[in-house]
Amino acid sequence: MNLTTMKSKGLKPAQILVLSFFSVIMIGTFFLMLPISTVSGESTSFINALFTSTSAVCVTGLVVVDTGTYWSIFGKTIILILIQVGGLGFMTMTTTAAILLGKKIGLRNRIIMQEALNQFSISGVIRLTKYVFISTMIIEGIGALFLSLRFIPEMGFTTGLYYSVFHSVSAFCNAGFDIMGNGKSLMAYRQDPFVSIVIMMLIIVGGLGFAVIVDLFRTQKFSKLTLHSKLVLTMTGILISLAFVLVFVFEFNNASTIGSFNMGEKIVASMFQAITPRTAGFNTVPTDMLTMPTKLLTIMLMFIGGSPGSTAGGIKTTTFGMMFLTIVAVARGKEDIQFSNRRISKDIINKALAVIFVSTFVIAFMMMLLIIVEPSHSFENLVFETFSAFGTVGLSLGITPYLTTAGKVVITILMFFGRLGPLTIVLALSRAGHNKKQLFRYPEGKIIVG
Repeated sequence: MNLTTMKSKGLKPAQILVLSFFSVIMIGTFFLMLPISTVSGESTSFINALFTSTSAVCVTGLVVVDTGTYWSIFGKTIILILIQVGGLGFMTMTTTAAILLGKKIGLRNRIIMQEALNQFSISGVIRLTKYVFISTMIIEGIGALFLSLRFIPEMGFTTGLYYSVFHSVSAFCNAGFDIMGNGKSLMAYRQDPFVSIVIMMLIIVGGLGFAVIVDLFRTQKFSKLTLHSKLVLTMTGILISLAFVLVFVFEFNNASTIGSFNMGEKIVASMFQAITPRTAGFNTVPTDMLTMPTKLLTIMLMFIGGSPGSTAGGIKTTTFGMMFLTIVAVARGKEDIQFSNRRISKDIINKALAVIFVSTFVIAFMMMLLIIVEPSHSFENLVFETFSAFGTVGLSLGITPYLTTAGKVVITILMFFGRLGPLTIVLALSRAGHNKKQLFRYPEGKIIVG
C-alpha cells in the first residue's frame, strides 16, 4: 500500500505514520533476508531480518546478530539507509523528495507533516521540513569529517570514510548501531576523548529535536528561544549533568569499567555513559559490568529518553519536565504550572500525564510477556532489555542474541511502540477524530487522591 493509496482511503495522520513506518520496516526486512546481505552468502531468517530492520528504522540498536561481522557491505548499507529514513522519518524523506522535484505540497500532506514533526500548527511546517533535511545532512557531514580524522589513518581511506559516515549517521539518529565487530561497540575508543566527544555531541544534537536545532540556528540568545526550546535545553542540561555526577561516583572504583582510568579518562567515560542512555545505545565500557546503581540510573534515563520531534525515544524530556513542574506547583499550592514566565496549558499537562501512563502500562505489560516467554533469563536482564527497547536505546546486558523467537517478537513490538510513541499508536487505533470538540460539560465533582 503506497502513500497515495493510504491518503485516498481517508486515513488519519497518525494511521499514515504508523503504516509508513511499518512499510519501511517490511521493505528493509525483505532486503536483509537476501543472501547478498550477509558475509556468508546465506539467507537470514525472517524473524532476525525483521528484528534488525525494526531496530534500524526505529533507531534502537538492539541486535540479534553482530552488525560488523554478520552483514556484508550491502547489508550494512541497507541498515544505514533504514537508520537515516527512520531517524528523519518517512514523511520527511518523501516530502523533501517532492520539494526537490518541484511538486506542490497539499494541505493533507502538511497536516501529516505537522503530526510527524510534533508541531502545534501546519504554519511553516514545509519550511521546517527543508531545514530538517538540510541541517541533518550538514551535521552528519561534519560528524563524519571529524570521525574520519581518526578512522581513515587507522583503516585506510575507503573503509575509514565508510565507518565515519556510518557512525556519524548512527550517532546523530541516536541509533546506536556500530560496525566495529564482535559486539564491542566503541569500547576500543573508551580512552580516546576525540572519538568519544564527537559521538557525544552528535547524540546530544540529534536528541534535541529538529525544531530546537532550527531555533538555535535562528536565535543565538537563550532568552529569545521559544518556550519549548528553553525547556528542552534546560531539561537536557540538568539530566546530563546529574547523570554524569552519579555515574562518576558510582563507577569511580569499579575496576571492570573506569576504575583503572586516569582522572581525565574517567570524566570522559562517565559523561559518555550519562549521555548514551538517552536513546543512543553506544557504549565505551561493558554495560553488563556496571554497578547496580548505574544500571538503575540507566533504566531511568532510558525511560525519559530524548526530546519531541527528535530521533530519540522515551517519554521525552519535556514530558518529564511537565510532570516535575506540576509537582513543584502542587507543592507550592499554585494553581497554574509555570515555566520561564509563561503559564502551561492544562491540555499539555493532561497529554504529558497520558504519555506517562500509557508508556508505563505498555512497558509493564510487555515486560510481563517477556518474563513469561524468557524464563531462562534473569529479571534484571529482562527489565533492562524492556526499557532499552521501549526507549529505542539499544543498550543491553548481553541477552539480545539469545532471545527466543517469542522474545524477539515482544522486543520488536516494543521498539515500534517506542519510536512512534504510545499516543500515536493509540490515536491510530482509535475511532475518535483528532482534537474533537466536546459539545457539553458535566458538573464538577470531587475525588480524594494521594
